[in-house]
Amino acid sequence: MSELLKAVAAKPNENIPALRPGDQVSVHVKIKEGDRERIQEFKGVVLRAGKSANTKNFTVRRVASNGIGVERTFLVHSPLIDKVVVEHSSVVRRANLGYLRGLTGKKARLKQKFSDLPKKGKGKAKAVPVEEAAEGEAEA
Repeated sequence: MSELLKAVAAKPNENIPALRPGDQVSVHVKIKEGDRERIQEFKGVVLRAGKSANTKNFTVRRVASNGIGVERTFLVHSPLIDKVVVEHSSVVRRANLGYLRGLTGKKARLKQKFSDLPKKGKGKAKAVPVEEAAEGEAEA
């Protein structure tokens, strides 16, 4: 039975990184208009990211003109997705951010996550005198 499931399984799209709810993303989607094909960008916040095998998907929400919210669900294995760029991540404590639908203005903001930077008072670099640094380079 597992061989049958492997045969039917879709190929993963390498252009999609690991997504988490609260990520600010830019999804580049291929759109076909007649005989032409172009790429359209959809920027927004990931509300949820499904974790099932072949039907794995994620929902992105953005606020269009006049404060109208637009949501779009994308399949992870879809060949129509050209690439997904994670612009920054936010601190969230839920798997589904559906509560953002009812919020507007400042209430709908998410706190940005700065995971690359050290916390205050920890991980500070020690100052090395120039003479010692030069000696270290000479030995190497």
